[in-house]
Amino acid sequence: MSRRKRARRRPSAAPTANATTEAEPTATPRRRLLGWIWAGLLAALTAEIGWIVASFLRPRGVSRSDDASLVIAGPVDRFEPGTVTAFPGGRFYLARLEDGGFLALDRTCTHLGCTVPWDAELGRFSCPCHASSFDIAGVVLAPPAPRPLDFYRVRIENDVVKVDVSRRERRREHLPSQVTRA
Repeated sequence: MSRRKRARRRPSAAPTANATTEAEPTATPRRRLLGWIWAGLLAALTAEIGWIVASFLRPRGVSRSDDASLVIAGPVDRFEPGTVTAFPGGRFYLARLEDGGFLALDRTCTHLGCTVPWDAELGRFSCPCHASSFDIAGVVLAPPAPRPLDFYRVRIENDVVKVDVSRRERRREHLPSQVTRA
């Protein structure tokens, strides 16, 4: 027989276990554990992003109880005509007009939503963002604000001024019916 045929006929050695087959049983649980950790982290990230998106899309201030929506400002005599009193908790100004009427004005500028402070020296609301100004009744004195300040309904019961902050009312112009008389 030739050499070639002898080489072919030699029985092959029994398969020996190599390093990859020996390490495989221990590597599989480790890989599986890492896979579960990554899946858990991805699930947590997805839940957090979902929470942020839901919080962003949910309307603000929808759930208010009746007690929280009525702010008791105080007795009528406490407010002098021609003055403005800030109510930080209610997020509004209570203006007592020269004729004695009351008007609760929202603090938000109707241009881009900046908070407008009352300037007692000038006798007007001045927006620090874009220089809009409003008179004591919330009427636009200087643009770019397109309309008067929004307002809240005022009630006077037993000479006590109460402001209903459950619904801010948008207005295009100042009307005498928006003012509550004492």
